[in-house]
Amino acid sequence: MTEARSHDVTIVGAGLAGCEAAFQLAERGHHVRLLEMKPARRTPAQTSDFFAELVCSNSLRGAALANAVGLLKEELRRVGSLLMRVADRTSVPAGGALAVDRERFGAEMTTTMREHPRITVETGEVTEIPRDERPVILATGPLTADALASSIAEAVGTKHLAYYDAIAPILSADSINWSKVWKQSRWGKGTAERAQEPGRKMMAEDAEESGDEAYVNCPFDEETYRAFVAALVAAEKVAPREFEDVRYFEGCLPCEVMAERGERTLAYGPMKPVGLVDPRTGRRPHAVIQLRAEDVAATAYNMVGFQTRMKYPEQLRVFRMVPGLEEAEFLRFGSVHRNTFVDAPRVLGPGMEMLRMPGVFLAGQVAGVEGYVESAAAGFVCAVLLAQRLAGKPLAPPPKTTALGGIVTHLGREQPSYQPSNITWAHLPPLEGTKSRLTKRARYEAMAERALADLDPWKNSAL
Repeated sequence: MTEARSHDVTIVGAGLAGCEAAFQLAERGHHVRLLEMKPARRTPAQTSDFFAELVCSNSLRGAALANAVGLLKEELRRVGSLLMRVADRTSVPAGGALAVDRERFGAEMTTTMREHPRITVETGEVTEIPRDERPVILATGPLTADALASSIAEAVGTKHLAYYDAIAPILSADSINWSKVWKQSRWGKGTAERAQEPGRKMMAEDAEESGDEAYVNCPFDEETYRAFVAALVAAEKVAPREFEDVRYFEGCLPCEVMAERGERTLAYGPMKPVGLVDPRTGRRPHAVIQLRAEDVAATAYNMVGFQTRMKYPEQLRVFRMVPGLEEAEFLRFGSVHRNTFVDAPRVLGPGMEMLRMPGVFLAGQVAGVEGYVESAAAGFVCAVLLAQRLAGKPLAPPPKTTALGGIVTHLGREQPSYQPSNITWAHLPPLEGTKSRLTKRARYEAMAERALADLDPWKNSAL
């Protein structure tokens, strides 16, 4: 005789996403079995036995609503997030940011999990996707243990699981000096061959017809290029953490590593100017950095091929040497670090469910988000959508105009090479009409106002 199940949902991992998901499901009346390998075992990055451990920093980043993550935190407050409840209670002075007392935060999150009447915590390492547990949420974080990661890879396909995260910076379109750059794709249609003829000087009208304008080009002359490469080499870098075995992929090397290999390496790599003609000079530049739009409305751009381990202040200093980016506002800085995540747009279906394994859901950084708050938000969304399903209701994700909806948008937005991301304004649809012409800060504040106005009806009907 089969023993009756004492739980409705199994969750693997008691990090930020797992704890948030467990709490939201339990608060909606579901019994949750939470599997966590602490205290029996820790990942190399962990130093305590607390759940929801903040391993890198105690900061949850900016608090202002003109900041995308500030909006995300406010939305989470309004929908009853455990992360925000505990963070606000354990906060410490941090200027314009929300930071917490790491020990108090971890202790309270752990106590909440262990003492909740509808959450049962079990200790032990999970080495494969549970076979007889459905539904199950995998919230195992960026350092998912090798055995379980292999099980996930088998389920989604090896090419759809990454073990290293190489992120290029994203900057606001408003902050680009458009008088110094131009739009053109490499090898533009109709004029590609002529552009490569030795000594050929093309006219501006030729260049305007030479591509689909999918890229913004920041041109360098030889002197500017040499100074930029020297700055990359000299910049202060983030040292690898002890648990990171730094083995860079040749296809996505940090830009400073390429610079260290020789002064001309970048000019033959991501800064190669072939197939491009500056319409102001009619000639090919010495080198170029290309920017690619992050969203349909082109409110933000990605620095193509410029993943980096430079420290954030150094990124600001060095990347503002790029022609056209002298006053760039960075929505996300670049990074390179150990991370385990899936190609979410190709692996996950509605409700964050694995397409190849129905009943298995992914939440947090393994699903393809970046950051403490974003991980908890992904856990929240996953739990709410699963609760809707368990109640026999149609899926009702957060509105796309909200930051919570932006998390869903990012997980579903196909990219040539999918990368996790912090929440940015590019994940929300732009304002329309006269509001689209507001100053940058006023526009962000208006987007936040719109988000919070749209959140309330959803909260009342879907939660």
